[in-house]
Amino acid sequence: MNIDRIDLHILKELTNNARLSMRELSKLVNLSAPSVAERVRHLEHVGIISGYSVNINCKKLGLPVSCFVEVTIKNGEYNRFKKFIATYPYALFCERIAGKACFITKLQLPSLKELESFIDEVTPFAHTLSHVGISQVEIQPNFIDCLLKEK
Repeated sequence: MNIDRIDLHILKELTNNARLSMRELSKLVNLSAPSVAERVRHLEHVGIISGYSVNINCKKLGLPVSCFVEVTIKNGEYNRFKKFIATYPYALFCERIAGKACFITKLQLPSLKELESFIDEVTPFAHTLSHVGISQVEIQPNFIDCLLKEK
């Protein structure tokens, strides 16, 4: 799949605001709206754009505790943990990682009591190391700028 500078510019603008209309996006990338729509459809079709999302303020929903948990599996119980975390209601993501731990997951919880319950549930098949978030640093993803420099 060949991605050119215009495709990268489209991706950058959609990363900043996924709700842009094709007309608004076309103005930002200096192409006609039909051309931009065709490029966006192609990026979706080949899987580079795999979906659109919404940012939710978890604190306003009553989930103020942000926690990253390193999970180290006991006795090869990888599938057991994968099944558990896939349905755990407060998990935002879970990634298999290299290093001492096997997985890292982010939980958004109503309280530290819920973190304790999570740890109690996985202790039979995993060790955990928890990191509670204190504040969040707002970042603007810049990886597309790096790709633009390469083109």
